[in-house]
Amino acid sequence: GVVEYPVLSGMLMYLGAIGAHTDTEFFQHSALLLAPFAFAITIMLALMTRWWVLLWAATPPLVLYAFHNWELPVVATAVGAVAVMAWGASTNPRTGDRRLSLRTSAMLAAVLLGIGFCLKLYPGFFALPLALYVLTRGAGSMIDARRRTEDLDWTGAIMTAAAAAVTVIAIQLPFMIVGFKGWKAALSFQGKRKSDVDTNSIWYWGLRHFTGGQTDTYNSLVGMLSPLLILCAFALAVYLGWRVYLQSGTYPWIGVSGAMLAGFMLFHKVHSPQYTLWILPFFVLLKTRWPIIIAYLIADFLLDTTIFRLFGIYTAHAPMQWWVMAGVNIGVWVTAAIHLYLIFAFVRAPLREPLATMVAPRPRPSDDPEPVLATSS
Repeated sequence: GVVEYPVLSGMLMYLGAIGAHTDTEFFQHSALLLAPFAFAITIMLALMTRWWVLLWAATPPLVLYAFHNWELPVVATAVGAVAVMAWGASTNPRTGDRRLSLRTSAMLAAVLLGIGFCLKLYPGFFALPLALYVLTRGAGSMIDARRRTEDLDWTGAIMTAAAAAVTVIAIQLPFMIVGFKGWKAALSFQGKRKSDVDTNSIWYWGLRHFTGGQTDTYNSLVGMLSPLLILCAFALAVYLGWRVYLQSGTYPWIGVSGAMLAGFMLFHKVHSPQYTLWILPFFVLLKTRWPIIIAYLIADFLLDTTIFRLFGIYTAHAPMQWWVMAGVNIGVWVTAAIHLYLIFAFVRAPLREPLATMVAPRPRPSDDPEPVLATSS
């Protein structure tokens, strides 16, 4: 009787169950709860990228996974954080300045990321690159690039990180107080979960073949390597983002967030097809090569349409079909290779328009040339 997801996803399940007495009714209630999040994501992406939103709204993943495992609310928090930062950086037509200060925008975005952490964890990772974006004072200019590490906003960065942390604590604490054993059960479940056939990971379809059938050895290696490599991927993404900052004067927090997510999806011991909804908005927000997007969508479709058939074959102890095994392996390994590529590509990927213009640097007083004093002869 354990809900495997964090507390806010559990609350959505609870709300969907109210008045439901069959699985069909529960699905219908859940779909009604989730549909508004799909519309909200679509609207936000459309405002930031115009017709590129069709990569989200008119491709197979949204049809396949919209009501699959409560992914839409967590995606809405991640996209919402980007939208808040973009709106805050846009120009107020009355004053010509930012609508919101960088610190205020970042703290509001951090609150959304904290809420996302309490839904499905991954948006919480983005608080780190967001804090680094504030630390480096947001969208810079060439003079900022020359200054590099001077004049960092440590206070703003700490306030941003604190906003995310306080949000997580405020949401989690009541559940911990009212029912600590139930709150801990989800964490215990994930900690004990093995990387089996239903996880679609590189570990099961790769490392398992090199452990000689030793289940304990395999599980021990996965338990050690998976978190270690995830941390390494995070560190690499942050480092690559810092190099971009030193060159351009702007820390690419959106690209670094996408790179961190790609690393997490690559090395985590569990990978479900519906996680495609997590990374799909980054294809919309960041300029990504068309062959990469198309290959990813095809591989994801192959995985989704074969993995559940494979489960049925295993359950029925029926003969394995070659096309099922081929589809699963193509899906797993093509998406894994693309995730590895995206760790590097997302960091340097330019933003799409009009998002890029919305967050573009503005001239600052420090950028102005020294005044030239007129002299009389």
